Amino acid sequence: MKPRYEFHPLTPARWGDLEALFGERGACGGCWCMYWRLARSRFDRQKGAGNRRAFKRLVGSGTPPGILAYRDGRPIGWCAVGPRESYPVLERSRTLARVDDRPVWSVTCLFVARPERRQGLSVELLRAALSYARRRGARLIEGYPVEARTGRLPDAFAWTGLPAAFRRAGFVEVTRRAPTRPFMRRRLR
Repeated sequence: MKPRYEFHPLTPARWGDLEALFGERGACGGCWCMYWRLARSRFDRQKGAGNRRAFKRLVGSGTPPGILAYRDGRPIGWCAVGPRESYPVLERSRTLARVDDRPVWSVTCLFVARPERRQGLSVELLRAALSYARRRGARLIEGYPVEARTGRLPDAFAWTGLPAAFRRAGFVEVTRRAPTRPFMRRRLR
């Protein structure tokens, strides 16, 4: 039987759930989902507590920066999604430069609690992100998963997602500027 999940936008009232999911390390190495939002020098300088405070301020600003997944009331997954222009580092990336000038939303991070991995939650998080973006007027959404060159990719390097999950959620590859970086998109009705 397929696991039952609930999905909710990350609001200030759910901040404690995100903290419980991310743990002391802030998901991965003190990131706190700020990697695409801050100049690299600032991101590195404030890894950990500084990035946590910055992300908490962002959550408190009123626009949810993504979706939390729950099972049995416990937070078990996270998907960052928002208008591409809300990710300044992404906007400056050569490898992930815009494909065209159409307004687009971006999925920039997927984080699944260790015991929940390899059960299809990333696909469900992507579907929840599609629904969330559609309700907020998005017509096009894209993601930047990473593909292993050989073998299996270690979990710590899969934080932008894997191409197979994006394909299962209905995304298609539109370009590839680096061997391991397909550029995936999906139109929203």
